[in-house]
Amino acid sequence: MAFRADEAASSGFERAKNYLIPVTFSPEVRSESEEALLDLVDELGPAVESYPTWHPLVSKHDGRNPETIPNAQTGYKGLDHTRYFAHGFITCPYGGVADVIESASRINHHCATITAEELNVRFYADGAKPIVVKCEWSEPLSLGKLIPKKIAVPLMLEQELPCWRWSSRAERWEVMRPYLLGEPHGSRSSLFVDQETALAMKRAYLAMVESGMFGPLKMD
Repeated sequence: MAFRADEAASSGFERAKNYLIPVTFSPEVRSESEEALLDLVDELGPAVESYPTWHPLVSKHDGRNPETIPNAQTGYKGLDHTRYFAHGFITCPYGGVADVIESASRINHHCATITAEELNVRFYADGAKPIVVKCEWSEPLSLGKLIPKKIAVPLMLEQELPCWRWSSRAERWEVMRPYLLGEPHGSRSSLFVDQETALAMKRAYLAMVESGMFGPLKMD
């Protein structure tokens, strides 16, 4: 089935809304929370399931064990009840707000600034402390809040090139797609990159594989 970005974004928003705005909230609170969520989506981009391993929000991980969602392995403390968006995420712990904000502020990246702040809105449950963590890129995003090719390709290369030092087998592109394009994705694009960028990333990755630098191609 062909990947349709609009449908993926719409269904992702509904899942995020249903999770962050429970039916137990009063109609007034639900309305306020949904309006706040729409504003955040307008700023952060569409709801997603996971990030490309080279995305600044998850880039601080062990090179041999790539991560696709923000967690302790990518430098964060205190995340709980979290939903992800293309350029930020909302987490709703019951306490430890300072831990989340401080840990996010310590994540440094050469292509983006990671910021965090507590939200004055109710999400997830009464008593939860919603926090938004944002990835503020140093370069403008492309139309649709997509990451431009001139940033995505070199970030992917920075992520994958060092693997030649220890890798013994090369993975097929089909296996690597969710790690390099993020989720949800299709065969040629995702909610992070357009077709032109995804194709450039595929060409760059296959050139590394065909060089033999990672070892023989893994076929199973």
